[in-house]
Amino acid sequence: MDTAPLPVKESSYVAVATDRVSEYSDTGSTKKMPKKMIRKWEVFPGRNKFCCNGRIMMARQTGIFYFTCILIVVTSGLFFGFDCPYLAKNVTPAIPAFGIALFIFVMSTLFRTSFSDPGVIPRASPDEAADIEKQIEVPNSTPGTYRPPPRTKEVVIKGQVVKLKYCFTCKIFRPPRASHCSLCDNCVERFDHHCPWVGNCVGRRNYRYFYLFILSLSILCIYIFACVLTHLILRKYSTVLNK
Repeated sequence: MDTAPLPVKESSYVAVATDRVSEYSDTGSTKKMPKKMIRKWEVFPGRNKFCCNGRIMMARQTGIFYFTCILIVVTSGLFFGFDCPYLAKNVTPAIPAFGIALFIFVMSTLFRTSFSDPGVIPRASPDEAADIEKQIEVPNSTPGTYRPPPRTKEVVIKGQVVKLKYCFTCKIFRPPRASHCSLCDNCVERFDHHCPWVGNCVGRRNYRYFYLFILSLSILCIYIFACVLTHLILRKYSTVLNK
């Protein structure tokens, strides 16, 4: 007995991933062809710029960051080119080896601080923003009138009352120690400051790398200064002994 194939109903669904929002169309075939693909960094509302398909996140103004890189590279290059050969020959080869390792660590912490997410808090969706605005009941107000959101909100955390400040740009009550960066136009968790030397904000997710960068850079500067001073002293005494 011949049976007619059942009609296939056209349907569509939306697949949401952690780093992209993809829309697919199911036309009854076994193969689902992508209809539209939009990644979150492509519609990011802040003022950051992205590279390497969204894996690198930086601020818009990166001129001082490039100057920082050039300053470190040129200073270290002069040290490795003029001082290290003499010190490695007359003192110990460990001096340039330690200098190279320290230089690599400085640059890696700098790039990790500059290219990472400092702790940006996602903005509220239109539905979430409307729900927050409805949380305040204005007495003696006519129905349908606009009610502005509250500037602060009190919540109880571990038995203690904590005040959360409202961000009128991101439409959220940001957590304690969070602040809105005017340069990047983002609310950053545990915001410390916006550092133009690294070209990024310093917050919860990159503060440790920023601290390691400052510490290692200070050690590198002291190390180069001490080695250059040693080089000059050895040159001076060798000239005196040769005479």
